[in-house]
Amino acid sequence: MTTPRLEIRNIAKSFGGRRVVDDVSLNVQPGQVTCLLGPSGCGKSTTLRIIAGVEMQDTGTIHVDGQLVCDTVTRIPPEGRSIGLMFQDFALFPHLSVADNVGFGLTGGARKNGARIGELLERVGMSRFLNAFPHELSGGEQQRVALARALAPRPKIMLMDEPFSGLDDRLRDDIRDETLAVLKEEGAGVLLVTHEPEEAMRMADEIALMRDGKIVQRGAPYHIYNAPVDKAAAGFFSDINVIRGKVQGALTDTPFGQFLAPGQPDGTQVDIVIRPQHLKIDFDRAGRGPNPTPSDGTPARGLVQRARFMGSESLVEFKMDFDGSILRALIPSVFLPKAGTPLWIMIRRDRCFVFPR
Repeated sequence: MTTPRLEIRNIAKSFGGRRVVDDVSLNVQPGQVTCLLGPSGCGKSTTLRIIAGVEMQDTGTIHVDGQLVCDTVTRIPPEGRSIGLMFQDFALFPHLSVADNVGFGLTGGARKNGARIGELLERVGMSRFLNAFPHELSGGEQQRVALARALAPRPKIMLMDEPFSGLDDRLRDDIRDETLAVLKEEGAGVLLVTHEPEEAMRMADEIALMRDGKIVQRGAPYHIYNAPVDKAAAGFFSDINVIRGKVQGALTDTPFGQFLAPGQPDGTQVDIVIRPQHLKIDFDRAGRGPNPTPSDGTPARGLVQRARFMGSESLVEFKMDFDGSILRALIPSVFLPKAGTPLWIMIRRDRCFVFPR
């Protein structure tokens, strides 16, 4: 089995009696990108600072390539951990040229360092800016220089804290993809902190979902999205609709028919969670009332509250007859029914999640 580039075990940290990082463990393999994903204030950046050596953990250990770099007794300083850092503000030295910024952390002869600087600037497409200064560069160009500088000493691990959040959306996608390609070529283990699910899904080989200082779920992006551990995890990745019910005989009755609730005792109150894109309108029965067949489940009626065109799809909100709740559906293309229009709604049972309330 391959030794992880980075392994942290049972890391904990408190500030003022409040546990900010609570028994966090994870590992990152060579060339792997792991995203530490969660809302602001959940402990992501503190975890990164502990790994970098800027903060000292209260308990737990940190290993790089299988070697202990920090516990509560032993502590290798940040510059000795073979860890590169990238942050939102790029942190380039304004008085140094691009070449001098990239070479700042290098030791060795001028010829060897010059070759490494030239190689990296070529790789990130910044060779022609060798003698430019940071203020002469755009945000995307500064980000490329920051990447080259972080990679120059050949770190085994790259820690990235919201490094793309200062870029506009279109540029951000290009820079992210370029950065990811370079990091994988270098074989560094990457731990990326973000609060944006889309960024984590786009970049990560593995996502560690963090909440209140704990990692609540880990796995590949597909698994995290399609098998969330609880309602909050499902809701973090997209808007959700929630239908409430009660379990009886491992089944929950709803206006959309019965749903399986395996393992839940009779009488348990449950939330049935479904994303807006998995609701569909029963156009065949629009205005005629339900006439379900066993294959398509039970439709329920709602009145359109409002409809908005979102670009490639339309968001339609319904007030449901059965309890007055609001359900939202994403319909492909243009669909803008008038407010007050009655329509029959169906839901994809295979895309529903059932959680105890």
